[in-house]
Amino acid sequence: MRQGYRVPQKKSVLLTAPGLVIGAVAFGAAGGWTASDMLASFTASAGAGLSCRIKGNVSINTGERIFHVPGQRRYAETKISPQYGERWFCTEAEAWAAGWRKSKS
Repeated sequence: MRQGYRVPQKKSVLLTAPGLVIGAVAFGAAGGWTASDMLASFTASAGAGLSCRIKGNVSINTGERIFHVPGQRRYAETKISPQYGERWFCTEAEAWAAGWRKSKS
């Protein structure tokens, strides 16, 4: 290697697009998301090769945050609408940590 040659480093999204990060945080806050929701959502989407099949659903009647796992009775009919704060989880532990409860059926 030549003297004085530097290997280019990848820049963080925070450095290359700070407006994008600020906008995402503002959008999440406006939708009533907590910081843990946003962090869990970011880490779930960034997981390489993870199959995130747990559905985080918000009850229309009560606003309660409930997650459904594959095989449960209501899993197939549950639809995820991110505009209402609904989301996907990769693990039950992740859903519990974000403050969601498991569906009873």
